[in-house]
Amino acid sequence: MTTSTPEGRIAGLFGLRGEQWMRHANPWSVWVRFAVLPLLALAAWSRVWIGWWAVLAGAVALVFMVVEPLLFPPPRSTRNWASKGVFGERILAEGTRRDLPAQFRTSRVPVITTVWQTIGLAGLVVGLVRLDLLLTLAGLCLCVCAKAWYIDRAVLLFEDVKTRDPECAAWEYPTPDPRSSS
Repeated sequence: MTTSTPEGRIAGLFGLRGEQWMRHANPWSVWVRFAVLPLLALAAWSRVWIGWWAVLAGAVALVFMVVEPLLFPPPRSTRNWASKGVFGERILAEGTRRDLPAQFRTSRVPVITTVWQTIGLAGLVVGLVRLDLLLTLAGLCLCVCAKAWYIDRAVLLFEDVKTRDPECAAWEYPTPDPRSSS
């Protein structure tokens, strides 16, 4: 179930509903997702080398961006930063702001990370138009770092919510064997 929140609309666009979230919670899906923006930038930059074929390269990268969350199987374990970040995003997509714990309901981090990603994207686009390598890389780094910060805050949201919501807690598996000595 998705909501009319921005996160819910984006999740719907990528087909993230119900158990599809578990496929996206595969850490490979999260880490590969970080490669999409650099691939798009490379496709735009490649117009210098391959001319109009760069449009095809960009289209392939965009199609990959849409289907990528569903390419991977559910992970063997979700006890990792990337999976927990996806679960935090799922909580944001499937709930409403008033359902969130107070410290997350009033947090400015989502807005700040969106602003930083927007500034980074603007720098990236200008850098690509001007073929300015430094501006392109700076914009790309700003976008990626802001997204990583957002995911990190989503991890904290999941860690908080799972203590009170058994359904969310069940997303995290496998449960460690108490007999094992690790």
